[in-house]
Amino acid sequence: MTAGLTVGLTAAAGTWSEIWDRATAVRPVPDAGFVLLTGLVALALVLAPPTWPRVRLGVTVVHEAGHAVVAVLVGRRLSGIRLHSDTSGLTVSRGRPSGPGVVAMMAAGYLAPAAVGVGAALLLAAGRGVTMLWLLLLLMAALLVWIRNVYGLATVVLGGVGVGLLTWYGDPELQSVVAYLIAWLLLLSAPRPLVELLGTGRTRRRTTDPDQLARLTRVPALVWIWLFLAANLAGLALGVTTLAPDLLA
Repeated sequence: MTAGLTVGLTAAAGTWSEIWDRATAVRPVPDAGFVLLTGLVALALVLAPPTWPRVRLGVTVVHEAGHAVVAVLVGRRLSGIRLHSDTSGLTVSRGRPSGPGVVAMMAAGYLAPAAVGVGAALLLAAGRGVTMLWLLLLLMAALLVWIRNVYGLATVVLGGVGVGLLTWYGDPELQSVVAYLIAWLLLLSAPRPLVELLGTGRTRRRTTDPDQLARLTRVPALVWIWLFLAANLAGLALGVTTLAPDLLA
């Protein structure tokens, strides 16, 4: 019994050691041509009508994760997250109906994709693309606890399985391609939902984050949209200078 337990603990320790070694591995940063090529592919995926809904669904996952993380940080009780096939999402939390905490939570959604994209760019520039993929996997694992609908659960599970297989079985070149594509997609796609909101004008639904922030702060929704757009464009600029510093030199 004791011998079996010892063997089991040794095997578990070896597995965790291997996971840690893989997750913290530092690899050479690819050349500028590779980085720019992945950026162009990501831009095409963001702009092309057939692929944009899939990209936007990924952005929605990060958007709702932003709401959820900040809700917990400001002391609200997170009730659940829903992801829908029309690429919309909803994060429900309980707490004070007004005040700085709920404002921060509502503002976090549209800021999250660019913020995560900048963080991914910093990791990639330091040669830690695999670390970025493992962190993404941990994020999706954490989201599973809070997903409250079947479509959302399937989306996160499939995404998590894909990233998990990539991190464990993928060769370094494929891992690098996917890591850079994810970073570029987050940076390049973050402004588009806000541009789409500006395009809807008076016809948009009044349940959007900017409209709810307008009711909470008495700052017009249009001002919130422009503030978010400016922040996301600043994040894009920072991400580009981090991923491809020679591009703006």
